[in-house]
Amino acid sequence: MTTSTTDTFFRMTDIVKKYPMGEEEAIVLKGISLEIENGEYLSILGPSGSGKSTLMNIIGCLDKPSSGEYVLRGRLIEELNELELSEIRGQEIGFIFQNSQLLPKLDCMKNVELPLLYAGVRPGKRAKLAKEMLERVGLGERLHHYPNMISGGQQQRVAIARALVTNPSLLLADEPTGALDQATGHQIMDLFNELHDDGRTIIMITHDLKVAKNARRTVHIIDGRLSEGEVEED
Repeated sequence: MTTSTTDTFFRMTDIVKKYPMGEEEAIVLKGISLEIENGEYLSILGPSGSGKSTLMNIIGCLDKPSSGEYVLRGRLIEELNELELSEIRGQEIGFIFQNSQLLPKLDCMKNVELPLLYAGVRPGKRAKLAKEMLERVGLGERLHHYPNMISGGQQQRVAIARALVTNPSLLLADEPTGALDQATGHQIMDLFNELHDDGRTIIMITHDLKVAKNARRTVHIIDGRLSEGEVEED
């Protein structure tokens, strides 16, 4: 089993992802190498079709690379079975998507409790942890509101609380402000900054340079290849 150094959260080396297209193959990721340290706040910036969603799926253990090596907290991902990958997704990674994906028939508390329910946490502890996390994201007065009773920004805060309630090692956010107005998007980015200041490892996938600049480090993905460095707005 490959192990990581003390400060390395994950390391990708020469990651390639191919998909069959009839008699040919589409190469979506072309030799991606990337290393993330514990507590880092990284944005992955790229346009539609650049491969950033495919890369996110591999980082989040939703998919495996066709070749290359991915070591996450000392575990070689390519060697793990689906049950082991499911455990990593449930314990190590908190997912936030562009649309909050809250269940409309559950109130805020019950939506946040869902990952704890799947993890087998007893009801009393589930409620306590969900309440604490909703208070952490500023929704202590909205515990029993349903999604259609709160704003889009508040729904995204519930989604962030749900992603954090299991205390994951990594917060993986895919276009977290994409469905929000500018002012509300700024509020969500402020919350991400607070979470990073608390020591949380955050990776944010985005096509928006202004959003990407909230992170402490940015890598750019274009046509399945990564690069680093400053990119100026047009």
